Amino acid sequence: MDGIIKQIDKWQPTFKKIATNKYLRAIRDGFISLMPIIIFSSLFLLVAYVPNIWGFMWPENVEAALNKAYNYSMGALAFFAAANVSRALAVNLNLELPKTNQVPVSSVMFATQVAFLLVAVDPVFTDEGLNLFTGFIGSKGLIAAFLVSFIVPNIYFWCFKHKITIKLPDEVPQNISEAFQNIIPFSISTTVFWLFDIGFRKLTGTNLAAWIIEALAPLFTAADGYIGLAIIYGLMAFFWFIGIHGPSIVEPAVTAIYMVNVEQNLHLYQAGQHAANVLTPGTQYAVATLGGTGATLVITYMFATLAKSKEMKAVGRASAIPVTFGVNEPILFGAPLILNPTFMIPFIFAPIANVWLFKFFVDVIKMPSFIYNLPWTTPGPLYIFMGTGFSLIALLFAVVVMALDFVIYYPFFKAYDRMKVAEEKEQEQEAETVEKKITESITNTDVESKEVGNVVYNASELINLNQTKDGQHLNVLVLCAGGGTSGILAKSLNQLSEKEHLPLEAAATAFGNHTALISDMDVVVLAPQMATMKDELQKECDLNNAKMITTNGKEYINMTRNADKALKLITETLV
Repeated sequence: MDGIIKQIDKWQPTFKKIATNKYLRAIRDGFISLMPIIIFSSLFLLVAYVPNIWGFMWPENVEAALNKAYNYSMGALAFFAAANVSRALAVNLNLELPKTNQVPVSSVMFATQVAFLLVAVDPVFTDEGLNLFTGFIGSKGLIAAFLVSFIVPNIYFWCFKHKITIKLPDEVPQNISEAFQNIIPFSISTTVFWLFDIGFRKLTGTNLAAWIIEALAPLFTAADGYIGLAIIYGLMAFFWFIGIHGPSIVEPAVTAIYMVNVEQNLHLYQAGQHAANVLTPGTQYAVATLGGTGATLVITYMFATLAKSKEMKAVGRASAIPVTFGVNEPILFGAPLILNPTFMIPFIFAPIANVWLFKFFVDVIKMPSFIYNLPWTTPGPLYIFMGTGFSLIALLFAVVVMALDFVIYYPFFKAYDRMKVAEEKEQEQEAETVEKKITESITNTDVESKEVGNVVYNASELINLNQTKDGQHLNVLVLCAGGGTSGILAKSLNQLSEKEHLPLEAAATAFGNHTALISDMDVVVLAPQMATMKDELQKECDLNNAKMITTNGKEYINMTRNADKALKLITETLV
């Protein structure tokens, strides 16, 4: 097994390049900001249709009002995604331009939305005038939105890099000068897609968004099969096992399929038919990654309750609550599970087995698949029950899938537990031997004993406000992939600040939401999962005059548990 891991390590540079690909990052970062829209719209659907289970039907006008909120938010998801993904890509491209010649992000967003409407909306002429068919500005138009979002920022980047912009005299106010500066790249972007749309419709008889959905239908079907599901969720776990944040690589590639499938499931459910599409956000968050990537919910509680090893039991108990809510870095790095040969097989196979079992329940037992999107931090069993429309069969599935994970992990858990118990006994024996020698040494010599232990220091003396940007607080940003892991350390630092009355403020956010915060920060702390983004983030920190700290797994876990030591590391970085 060690040999396999060594061979895999040779491919790490390639995997890291994939993880840091600017276009995959743009999709991921753009979608993070859209989560309020996705969750908000699902809440209205829960109110509208969950009462149907118990035979209660809303009056038609009430149902229409509830659906209106959904249609005007989730129903325009691709339109919003076009703007947000292009924004994320433009921010990334700006790192390659001097500060005095930056692409205007807001103009890029507007141009992208115009270009997307050109290739996704059909004009419908009636006696009352022109109407617009907007069926492809929702989830069905996501792939077209991504394509447009990749091209428009690059057109702007090319124009600004080669200074193909309108340059007004220095006497003209800056805001007016910047507005004229955007005219040429905006015009090129919209004209390119206007001409493309005319030609494409003549060749195919339909718009780009509709054509993509039709062309990729076989791929969507294949991805929803047993082999497709195994590849998607097996890769997600495999990448995390070797230390690269798997969802960051895999999720952007399937986001469009996710959203199309869950919307189709909802329509099928509303029509009284079987919601059969398996590949949805709920399948990832509540089934394949039950408790986090690697399906770690059950193994965490096995550590906490069944382990004979003191270390494993302590790690399990400390990790149980975060993992219940989908934040599994404490167990990933605390055990550790990643890069641990003992757990390689169950870590990769458990997610595959879970999603295969889910597909069996959906296809054979006719349990509905997920019809609602819920926050990813919703505990897995609860997500399964609510996300499938409060299906009673889903409760049975939740029990069976956790039993399955127990069976898969148990042999490897027992082997690791025996190994750790043996290590602990050996360490105890060594400690007793050392203690005996020290006691004998002290007895035989007349040397004054000195206290040996942790260095005690005053936390308030560590912070030098002259080294901070605002001179009032030490501002720290903790950054991770989803916002959960970073929140643990930020909370720990803020609790220390409140307890010791320190001039310290710590914020936590997900990668992609950090660009608006980083300019005010003195120090940026990266969670271990951000290792693949280190080079790009270093550029951003340098541009914003902020120090950056990278961490490994156990180091980060220790920082969350010992805020004073974390503060010491942060302040030493400022010197």
